[in-house]
Amino acid sequence: MTANHVSISHFSMAFGRKKVVDDLSFEVKKGEVFGFLGANGSGKTTTLRALLGIYEPSAGQLLINGKRYQTHLASRKLGYLPEERGLYKKETVLDIMVYFGMLKQMSRQAARNWSLEYLERVGLSDKAKIKLEKLSGGQQQKVQLGVTMMNNPELLILDEPTKGLDPVNRRLLMDMVEEQNTGGTTVILVTHQMEEVERLCDRIVMLKDGKQRAYGTTDGVRSSFGSDIIALRFDGKLPANENLYAIHKQLPHYAELKPREHATPHAILQALTSEPALELSLFEVRKPSLDDVFINIYGESASKGQ
Repeated sequence: MTANHVSISHFSMAFGRKKVVDDLSFEVKKGEVFGFLGANGSGKTTTLRALLGIYEPSAGQLLINGKRYQTHLASRKLGYLPEERGLYKKETVLDIMVYFGMLKQMSRQAARNWSLEYLERVGLSDKAKIKLEKLSGGQQQKVQLGVTMMNNPELLILDEPTKGLDPVNRRLLMDMVEEQNTGGTTVILVTHQMEEVERLCDRIVMLKDGKQRAYGTTDGVRSSFGSDIIALRFDGKLPANENLYAIHKQLPHYAELKPREHATPHAILQALTSEPALELSLFEVRKPSLDDVFINIYGESASKGQ
């Protein structure tokens, strides 16, 4: 049986009369990538701060490897990318990374070598001697991520790691997170990018207003929020058929259908292929996406606001 790396049990957090997190419980297993999801203000960052001893919980227990967080873990066993970034902007990129590497008990040379290899990989090798403040926001984010992942931490907590990055760099950083996990690192990933979650995460928890609304494997959560969806690509006119399906989403040449309770995909396909004004190029049955789950929990307006 896989041991738990992080265990949160009946955690609640209140600031004055305002309860921000309400009786939250979940576990993160050693070696998994765990998605910690929810809209802004749902209680994610508050939970992480309580886990790391920044806040004292109003109730409940938050443990790492069976113990309350201890500061000395930060230097050797934990990498934490907070929601609010913070590096020394008047210093050069390489000096910053070497400094933090030494705080993580790396030798100066090991920290320098690691940093130079990392900067080469993320396309910043020519910025090593440049002051951090001269870099763009996305470039600074890459430096911050490098500092967080140095020294191969046992537990990596990433709060919106790809925020401000373009799709190419987002994919690159997700590749690196995946490599860390393959090497044995447990990862807690906070993100609004659901495609990242579906690609990387073994299990997830989703919060709304400080309360748990979904928890389990990624596939399990998707399956628990409604029936399969049929995705179509087509030319022509898509007919309405209230007996067989509801049209969940429709674009000029793409649509998503929700089958009625007793309608089979085969019956829907037969009905559509019998339409003379419709030509199908795709008919795919799939589980609801995590975007669908998010919208189910929060509604369209909240999803668009992320």
